[in-house]
Amino acid sequence: MSHAIASSSEAEAFLAVHPDLVSVDLLLPDQHGVLRGKRIPAQELLKVYQQGLYLPGSVFALDINGNTVESTGIGFDTGDCDQPCRVIPNTLALVPWQTKSMAQCLVTMEQSPGEAYFANPRHVLDQICDRYQIQGLTPVVAVELEFYLTDTKRLKSGLLQPPIAPITGHRESDTQVYAIDNLDDYSALIDDIMMAAQAQNIPASTAVAEYAPGQFEINLQHVANPVLACDQAILLKRIVKSVSRQHGFDATFMAKPYANQAGSGMHIHMSLLDDAATNVFACDHQQPNAVMSHALAGLQVTMAETMALLCPKINSYRRFQPDFFVAMAPTWGVDNRTVALRIPNGSMSATRIEHRVAGADANPYLAMAAMLSGALHGIDNKLILGPQTTGNGAEKVAPSLPLNWADAYGILGNSEFAANAFGADFLWVYTQVQQQEYTEFNRHVSSLEIDWYQRTL
Repeated sequence: MSHAIASSSEAEAFLAVHPDLVSVDLLLPDQHGVLRGKRIPAQELLKVYQQGLYLPGSVFALDINGNTVESTGIGFDTGDCDQPCRVIPNTLALVPWQTKSMAQCLVTMEQSPGEAYFANPRHVLDQICDRYQIQGLTPVVAVELEFYLTDTKRLKSGLLQPPIAPITGHRESDTQVYAIDNLDDYSALIDDIMMAAQAQNIPASTAVAEYAPGQFEINLQHVANPVLACDQAILLKRIVKSVSRQHGFDATFMAKPYANQAGSGMHIHMSLLDDAATNVFACDHQQPNAVMSHALAGLQVTMAETMALLCPKINSYRRFQPDFFVAMAPTWGVDNRTVALRIPNGSMSATRIEHRVAGADANPYLAMAAMLSGALHGIDNKLILGPQTTGNGAEKVAPSLPLNWADAYGILGNSEFAANAFGADFLWVYTQVQQQEYTEFNRHVSSLEIDWYQRTL
């Protein structure tokens, strides 16, 4: 896909419609999917559209706490130099949860004018989409995001606790998957999330109560542009967290906020159109056609090598437990939520693959890049699909994916497939950040260690 830059006419039209605008947030998603950037006065918006703005390239070398990982080579080694950033078209929108008139837009970093910055995850995905386009193929994708609402006050132990339902006044304590009453309890919050999404042209379609107290899922509609789908997912996360705070809750996309409850995933649906806009996956669901079989096979053989993109934090791997609908092997099946790659029920024309491994904590651009590159690897090499998994996949197939953070980023860093798909330079930066964050995490002594060892040893 082309490296599109927003026209200044977009800003001019927006400012004409919103003359009371006070300020604008310029948002750049980093390696973790965390939004970095600047807040500018409204009168500077047109200048930013015309000339861009500058942010340090080391934004993509930050760990989750905002510290630069110098071993990436894009911090002090470059003089922590600035890189040009430009506004992404059609992302300028009002921020309806603010008390004053504010707007936001996404920006993308460039290496030089017109050339995307190598360490930008959005660029990594963009390049993979280009490979599909060259072959006359267009991925149609949809992102589903699970999250937890939590009380703003933690327990004395420091752990999170479920929220108190606004209508009943009772603290959430049980699982009510798909319960409409739970949606009624939080209807004001859900309505405001949906209205904010509509105001920002984010196609949020459905909301459901999920598999644990205070857990919900919001689905985005299918779009024939994977980069746009990830832009929307990133901005939906901001909406959920911001609107939840307005209603007196915290919202978290942690993969596993509670040890004994379900984790939060990011499920990605994918079909594939040819130049005639025909879904090349369309087939009898019980028997995938050749193209879909190759795509599934590619996803199977590359899944272990991309686990560090799908599950990027130490907490990510706590999701992988029996009986929580999280596959621990690269299995596939038809209408089976216990496998990694599910073919959902539906009409033949809507035949698609649902990738169920990524955590809600994953960077959407990188999780999408892992899925699309894996599928294309299978298609290009005509890989042969193994047998379908039926029944409980956790019982039928032994775990084989790397289910440890250090193992996962180690495999990614040594993967020839990943270096070719995502770029060796990007891979170096990404894995260095992972390694440093893992090392820093392990320096800390936990309260559990004190409880177990202080008196007994």
